[in-house]
Amino acid sequence: MDCTCIGGDQMALDQTVHPAQYLDVMSVRQGLIFVVDSNDRERIGEAREELMRMLAEDELRDAVLLIFANKQDLPNAMNAAEITDKLGLHSLRNRNWYIQATCATSGDGLYEGLDWLSNQLKNANR
Repeated sequence: MDCTCIGGDQMALDQTVHPAQYLDVMSVRQGLIFVVDSNDRERIGEAREELMRMLAEDELRDAVLLIFANKQDLPNAMNAAEITDKLGLHSLRNRNWYIQATCATSGDGLYEGLDWLSNQLKNANR
């Protein structure tokens, strides 16, 4: 499994970067992992816009989508159902997606999400 990180830190989030700049790397990918800061209610709309921009790219048309709802250890974190709603995931048609509640600092949920993604990619290659 090859991974490519696109943004994520504060500096990257403040820059205007079009996802197509990364598609030369991502075009050979069959899956997309999108990490959401579950504690950042103010920027969930921005996360939704960025996700939808990425999913609109032709090169990601068939990619399965794994969403990590990160920072679940924080008391005000949105749960996976709330993030599903705020990101508009139920509106995605013809897209195989899964949301996994995670805590990157403890590792909770990471293996479960990666197992799902691995199984999806294995099934797609059969």
